[in-house]
Amino acid sequence: MIHAVNRLAVVLVLALSHAAIADEDDGRRLLDEFLTGVETLSARFDQSLIDADGVVVDESSGMLHIMRPGRFRWAYELPYEQLMVADGLNVWSYDVDLAQVTVNSQSEVLGSTPALLLGGTDNIFDDFDFVESTEDRETTWVILSPKSTDNGFTKVELGFNDDQLRRMIFSDNLQQSTLIVLYDLTVNEEIGEDLFTFSPPAGADLVGTPIVASDP
Repeated sequence: MIHAVNRLAVVLVLALSHAAIADEDDGRRLLDEFLTGVETLSARFDQSLIDADGVVVDESSGMLHIMRPGRFRWAYELPYEQLMVADGLNVWSYDVDLAQVTVNSQSEVLGSTPALLLGGTDNIFDDFDFVESTEDRETTWVILSPKSTDNGFTKVELGFNDDQLRRMIFSDNLQQSTLIVLYDLTVNEEIGEDLFTFSPPAGADLVGTPIVASDP
């Protein structure tokens, strides 16, 4: 996100084109409950990048933590260790192999990207349009369209099963799709706030200047 957002089932992507139209109110309910009822979320994830021909060209996996408002942690474990932490002010990206840390303003980096949906926002419909809901294989898909495509994304699809977010598909303007599958999901359980703080490791190169919270 965002390596995750920037980019296992190919059949899931293809199946969406044949999915039945679902009740719009149910899709909106699931989306609203996710945005307003989820304060914390932890899950393992598998991520696949699928090209315009439907071929999986990259796969990765790791652990995701969310604490609203505005904090999340993506920890890639395979095939390479990478870490992305949003602390409410900054987004820190740490490439372990390169020993390099990049920091950017969270508001500038996230903008209207799909990460905004995960971190929480006052009104997502300022940045996204609700397109439709579809039903496929006991999964309700909520399809959103960003009002601006300046960030490179053309469509966001959120898949809910048993009223929980289980899959996400982010489509970009290169006709590629990133599929993220969540499992071992826990919702609204206590998460240590230290997961959402980050200090560059000794010896790592730092690119960018972090924003420091002002005193109240």
